[in-house]
Amino acid sequence: MTLGELTANLIKILPLCIVIVWACVVLLADLFIPKERKAWTAVMAAIGLLVAMGFSIAQSGVDTEAFGGMLMVDGFSQFLTILVLSTGVVAIMLSYDYLIRLGIQRGEYYVLLMFSISGIMLMAMAADLIVIFLALELLSIPLYVLAGFARPRTDSEEAAIKYFLLGAFASGFVVYGVAIVFGATGYTGLTDILQSIQSGSVDMSLLAIGAALILVGLGFKVAAVPFHMWTPDVYQGAPSSVTAFMAVGAKVGGFAALMRIFVTSFGVLAMDFTAVLWGLAALTMILGNVVAISQKNIKRMLAYSSIAQAGYILMALVPFGQKDVIVDAIAAALLYLIAYAFMSFAAWAVVITMEKAEGEGLQLSDYAGLGRKYPVLAAIMTVSMLSFTGIPPTLGFIGKFYLFRSVIDGGFVWLAIIGVLTSLVSAYYYLRVVIYMYMQDGEPVAQRDNWVYLTAAVTGVGMIVLGIFSLPLLKWAYQAAISAF
Repeated sequence: MTLGELTANLIKILPLCIVIVWACVVLLADLFIPKERKAWTAVMAAIGLLVAMGFSIAQSGVDTEAFGGMLMVDGFSQFLTILVLSTGVVAIMLSYDYLIRLGIQRGEYYVLLMFSISGIMLMAMAADLIVIFLALELLSIPLYVLAGFARPRTDSEEAAIKYFLLGAFASGFVVYGVAIVFGATGYTGLTDILQSIQSGSVDMSLLAIGAALILVGLGFKVAAVPFHMWTPDVYQGAPSSVTAFMAVGAKVGGFAALMRIFVTSFGVLAMDFTAVLWGLAALTMILGNVVAISQKNIKRMLAYSSIAQAGYILMALVPFGQKDVIVDAIAAALLYLIAYAFMSFAAWAVVITMEKAEGEGLQLSDYAGLGRKYPVLAAIMTVSMLSFTGIPPTLGFIGKFYLFRSVIDGGFVWLAIIGVLTSLVSAYYYLRVVIYMYMQDGEPVAQRDNWVYLTAAVTGVGMIVLGIFSLPLLKWAYQAAISAF
């Protein structure tokens, strides 16, 4: 590859390059920033993400490939890139005051966050199984460190160890699956794999084994049952600002890879994998919602809620072999990822304001009386809980509506019924939070973190406004899906 070709390829993936290079710059600059002025590190990180987002928006409408087809720059990757960069900016806003309050303000936090974001961006662009594996590691390794960032708190260190060990185990499944797919087809590029399958020269049983192993590894990343075991402990032990980012970012990356791989290359395996994905989606929705009922800790409740939400998004992959349905299904999944980001960040913003420096304030009973003492926070949490449940006119309702419709269009009516019934079950534990806030007496104490309050307000209002005016988002998601699939 000549210097000119390398430059042309780097320009195509300029937003990713900006995030990676700027993370290195922030890491070096942080060495010269005094401990009491770490706000500059946070500001620098946010500026880098915003600049990358600007270039990504400027690339809208571009549909090209880079590095010999290993990376795709299309509407799908641009959609997820803008989403994850927005997620990163919000995560920084949630983190700054919180880290100071817990006494763990260190500049490398923002650098690790940016590297994890770059991994998610690479995952969205990846069109080669090897690149997907590398992106998965770039996404995950900084998150392992961030989960244990509240050292020497035992629960934070325990969360990091559990996440690392199980994450490494899951990565082994992915890389072994990639090796088997390569052995079956002779290729790792997604389009090359498809062409090899169409030529009829592929060992289909070996291909199915490889696809199953990849599904296991990525199923861990999105916290789908039965690969969810790490989620409650890691969500509870990690710093809440890390958990907020992890809940959204890891799902964006995991589902980006699942959609690319199964829709682009493995459509021929639909007869074998449709029932598997159907079962995974149903089990994830059922277990996540049912087990969440018994949780008394708000972080563990949101962890099981996150598992359930993965089940709803996973429904969109069930008709992956139906070309007449899959574009609508992927568009519904992308729309729901936006809805989930708004719902999740709003809820976690309130959790962060309620969490005390010593890790207290995380029981549901700690929210008693919030509606009387902090009506704005209570209102935002209420909107988030209603949106998670799927009650109109919230964005969560719109997202679930299109997900269920796409599944029904694919002929999986019973899966949609399970989705509706589990949503009804979820109303019990979501509305229980509302009952505590408005119908129980208590003296809650919320922290005055201005950036967290701003995040809560923006996401809370956004769930209502975008729920009412959701058509532009749906069109954007549809264009993203149709450009890639």
